[in-house]
Amino acid sequence: MSNILILGATSAIAKHTARLFAADAHSLYLVARNEDKLSAMKQDMLVRGAKEVHYEKLDLADDKQHAQLVQRVSSTMGSIDTVLIAYGTLANQEICASSYEKTLKELQVNCLSVISLLTILANQFEAQGSGSIAVISSPSGDRGRQSNYIYGTAKGALSIFLQGLRNRLAKSNVHILTIKPGFVDTPMTKDFKKGFLWVTPEVISKGIYKAIKKKKEVVYLPFFWLFIMLVIKSTPEKIFKHLKL
Repeated sequence: MSNILILGATSAIAKHTARLFAADAHSLYLVARNEDKLSAMKQDMLVRGAKEVHYEKLDLADDKQHAQLVQRVSSTMGSIDTVLIAYGTLANQEICASSYEKTLKELQVNCLSVISLLTILANQFEAQGSGSIAVISSPSGDRGRQSNYIYGTAKGALSIFLQGLRNRLAKSNVHILTIKPGFVDTPMTKDFKKGFLWVTPEVISKGIYKAIKKKKEVVYLPFFWLFIMLVIKSTPEKIFKHLKL
């Protein structure tokens, strides 16, 4: 059995993925900002079959806490085998477009703080010669669009960082997975109008779990987002810039 660290554990996608880990009797360490949700989640994971469950309340956007967090997790569990990074915010594009301070805050949460964690975890996994790190990015980072280019900038930079990390750590037997979910019906997207492309967190969690087990490098979830993004990325700029996307 493996020791699993889930960062942003109370998010809808992370919670459903954790249930799959629990059903396979893995040990879990859950980190998020809401202690009541973490406590309830611990009991749920134990009922579902987790070998043991630890949790910690922490604002993961505060990168000054990251090194101590990883030390505590390693000390508590003995080792870390797999990490799922699943926290973030969905920026209000209009507000960020008019405020550098708001933009910087979104970049800190969705990109820079994640890079801080990845740096610490990658170095630890490289030293131990094993481990798997899965990170939720987004198709929004594949091409800048007027509707969400602040969020897309953060996720695009994160995806490039993961690509470089994967290249660096391949020789060290460390697995890096970039996850790019499409439209997911979660509390974070509750105000969005839903259409036929939208799926539930359960669908995404199954794809994540399968990709981790099969040591995939990059996955679009559901799979058809790969083809959607191929079309978007291949559209010439002189046409693309006039589209309302």
